[in-house]
Amino acid sequence: MLGDGTTRSLSDLLAFLGPRRAGDPVVDAPPPLPPLSPDVPDEPVFPTKALHKFLSAISSQPAPVVLDLGPVVGSNLTFFGEQLGCKIIIEDLFRDLDAHAAEAESGDLPATFANRFSQADGSVDGVLCWDLFDYLDRQTAQALSRQLTRLLRVDGVLLGFFATVPSQDARYTKFVIADETNLRQRPYPAARSKQRVLLNRDIIKLFDGLRVAESFLLKTNVREILFRKPEYLGKP
Repeated sequence: MLGDGTTRSLSDLLAFLGPRRAGDPVVDAPPPLPPLSPDVPDEPVFPTKALHKFLSAISSQPAPVVLDLGPVVGSNLTFFGEQLGCKIIIEDLFRDLDAHAAEAESGDLPATFANRFSQADGSVDGVLCWDLFDYLDRQTAQALSRQLTRLLRVDGVLLGFFATVPSQDARYTKFVIADETNLRQRPYPAARSKQRVLLNRDIIKLFDGLRVAESFLLKTNVREILFRKPEYLGKP
């Protein structure tokens, strides 16, 4: 299952990564993607403390489903397929932000995000938000967080990165998984700059249907937060 605009060839790849049931057609494995060179220019490596926790939580599920809100990164698909054998759903919301900006921001972005997902309640084991919420205004962030909370199954996990200092950098970032504790950051042009910095209490309030499982304040001026969905919403 893919977001709008993704090609059929990628759909075949994601079908391969997802669990195959009896009667499903056999899909040949694609050739492995070459590893990233450690010397790729303009692609610095940054540590991550929360990704390992996210992977550990997802791996406990027999056939996990992961929702990735960023752009397609082929090596990440390979990584998740090899590490977890999971199904990946790609919904590139950064593309949605650019489409909204191209329309001179005349559309109702909160309403768009509130109706963006067709998946059933509790159908997703993990959500990768990356730094998406840094680019959202308050109303849009609230609309999206409600949808993500709805999609998560009980005890599912959501990983988000939140800047702790203001930035006017009009670029998005593809987060490329180097390994469980390191990420490569690949900037690319954006039609929308980062919005206000969310304080820790604002982030927790935004995801009031989830509880904070892990929180890490990194030297890179990023706060990584791993949320879990409790059995009952609002449960402490």
